[in-house]
This record gives sequence, structure tokens and C-alpha cells, in this order.
Amino acid sequence: MIQRISGFFTGVVHRVLPDPLIFAILLTVLTFVLSFALTPQPPADLVMMWGTGFWNLLAFSMQMAMILVTGHALASSGPVRRLLVAIATCARTPGQGVMLVAFVAAVACAINWGFGLVLGAMFAREVARRVQGTDYRLLVASAYMGFLTWHGGLSGSVPLVAATKGNPMEKAIGLIPVSDTIFTGYNAFITIALIVLLPILVRFMMPKPGDVVAVDPALLEDPPVFARRLGPDATLAERIEESRWLSILVAALCAVFLAVRFSKRGFALDIDTVNLVFLAAGLVLHGSPMAYARAVATAAKGASGIMIQFPFYAGIQSLMDHSGLAGVITKWFVDIANVHTFPLLVFLSSALINFAVPSGGGHWVVQGPFVMPAAQAIGANLGKSAMAIAYGEAWTNMAQPFWALPALAIAGLGVRDIMGYCVTALLFSGVVFVAGLYLF
Repeated sequence: MIQRISGFFTGVVHRVLPDPLIFAILLTVLTFVLSFALTPQPPADLVMMWGTGFWNLLAFSMQMAMILVTGHALASSGPVRRLLVAIATCARTPGQGVMLVAFVAAVACAINWGFGLVLGAMFAREVARRVQGTDYRLLVASAYMGFLTWHGGLSGSVPLVAATKGNPMEKAIGLIPVSDTIFTGYNAFITIALIVLLPILVRFMMPKPGDVVAVDPALLEDPPVFARRLGPDATLAERIEESRWLSILVAALCAVFLAVRFSKRGFALDIDTVNLVFLAAGLVLHGSPMAYARAVATAAKGASGIMIQFPFYAGIQSLMDHSGLAGVITKWFVDIANVHTFPLLVFLSSALINFAVPSGGGHWVVQGPFVMPAAQAIGANLGKSAMAIAYGEAWTNMAQPFWALPALAIAGLGVRDIMGYCVTALLFSGVVFVAGLYLF
């Protein structure tokens, strides 16, 4: 049955889902229409809200481009390639391959979302190299499905922001400690259930042998060797450029910085920390600054989607926030909720808003002011209400191509190649999220 469902959605997606850039443009148009119809804002003001916010995600766009580039460059180094190969050889059959990818990606995303997103895509490529007869689309989709665990893990932005002093909701409801969000029984149930069940789910999604889409061999060619051997007549400048010691010096500086930072703030991974670790490790493992620079130049070719699409989502988020549309949508759900149904309705409202605001931190900004005071007023659990916002955002990422862009760039696929499988995962993972919210 699951195989038929995933096959159905794969066919539908191939027919109706446009390129992610077109998807972002259509969402922009839809947000304008809804904002005009459901809020009192005049059209000229809506245009100004959109345009003013269009460049609000430049720093975040650079962070995402860096995680793609540094992760890809790290993966092309010899030691990492050998490590991924060693793990990939644990899979002997196509079924074992997709299950292993889903498991590794889910665990990695629970540790840190940026790390898991990149590692999953890199690992999917290695399994495709080692296991003949595996559907490459399903391998990459299995890697992206691991992203479902990120908000219940150590880098979940909503629970971490809610526990941080100075966050937008602190004055209204106070701080929500992670002991009430990440380290709870319901979150442990949801996160562990996803880690266990996703590999089983993707195993049942496997297409029949005649329907398997093999990977393009060009995508799995060994990466070029970026290190250069210098001859005895090399100039001083060339020897400095290819010096291993410069790479070690920079990596040592990064290590000292991280050690001091962790000692002062505790062991907290964020996207900047992951990027710094990837950069330092890549420099060392490639052997010289110029070898690393050549690896980065190759990796940067995949960042074009991030550069052109993220500004559109910044404009949409600004329009949703400043027009009040996000509040209108959230209020629809909150107004019909009671203490028992509140988590589910918040979860569903967050899932809907995620199509226009695909950002965990963005959800806390646009939904928190409506959801959290309402939770406090009706006596709902504040920690669970915050996590319901987070889970909704993570859930519909399986139908929203925003976060798939870095993984797809690494894998060399398009969004239509994987989204049918991801929509199937959305259906079944929804049961896990709802069960966790109600059983505990």
C-alpha cells in the first residue's frame, strides 16, 4: 500500500509541482491576494511591506550558502570520502541502503539540523555508489526525510529561542526552559519514533524493480583531486599557497575560539558553529588553503537556488508578519480551540503558515504573540504549545521545497525527483506528531 501511495504522489508531483523558484513566486502572489482579502491593509502598503522585507534574509542566505559550500567541500576531501564509504558498505541491498540513509540522516538532524541536512545528502550519494539497483530519488528523499527530527533535537530553534533571554515572548509569558520542551516525554516519543519508523517507511516506499530510476553516472563520478604536487622549481608564492601549516594554523584558531565559546556559553551548536567546524575541518583535510579554495569553487556551483529564492521567502515572511495575515490564520485556529484541542490546532496552523514562512525562528515571531498568550489564558501547557508550533513547521517541510535546496544541490537532483516520496512521509509522520501531542 505504501509503495502505491508513494508512486501516486510521485506521479502527481511530476505533473503539477513547478520549479522551486516558480513555487516561491506563486506563493508570493497568493500571499498578496490573501493579505488584501483578509487584512485591512491597502495594496500600496502591502507592496511596501513585501519590498522592505525582500532582503531581510541576506545573512541567513549566506549562512545556508556556506553550509552547502563548506559541507560539499568537506565531503570531497579524501578522509571524509573514505569514512562515508566505510559506513555505506554496511548496506548490501537497496532496501538496506534507503533504511541506512534515513536512519543516519534522522539521527544527524536530531543532533544539528544543518549538519544533518548536508551529511544526509552526502551519504545518499555514497550509498548510491556502493549499492547497485537502488532508486537514487528515494535515497535522496530518505536523506531529506531525516529533517523531520530537527525541531525535537538539540538545535530546534523554537525551543531554544523560547528559553533564551530577550526573545520576543519573554515579557508576555516568561522563559520556557528546555526541560519543558526538548527534554520531555512527548518530545522523546516523537523524536525516537521518527528515527525508528522512517527507515521502515522508506523501505516500504521502494519502487518495483522495473520502476527504479538509476542515478546518472555523471553525478557519482569521483571528485577531482584538488591538492597539487609542487616540483623542485616551485616559487616561494606557490609553496606558501600549498602549505599545510597555514591550514593547520587557521584550524587551530577556530578550535581555540570554539573551546573558549563553549566554556562560556555551554555546548550549543548553531549554524555559524557548524559552518566554522566544516570550514576548519575542510582546510585541514584538503591539506592546503588553495586546495580547499579549489574545492569550494567547485561546490559553489550548487548555491544558485539559495541566492535567487531566499529573498522571495523573506518578502513573503515580511508580508505575512506586518500585514497581520499570519495572525489572522493563527487566530482562526486558536479561537475554536480548548485546552484539549489546543496543541493539535496550533500544530495545524503552524503547518499551514510554513508554506509561506518556512523558518522555525520566523514561526516564533509571527505565531508566538497569538499562540502563547492564548495558551496561557486557557491553561494549556506552554512548553507543549511552543513545540506544537515547532512540529508544524518541521512537518510540512516535507511538502515545502525551501529546505530541500541545499540537499538537492549536493545530490544533483530536482525537487520533483523527491517530493512525491516526501509527501508520503508527511502523511505517515503526521500520525506520530499528533500521537505524541495527545498521548503525553
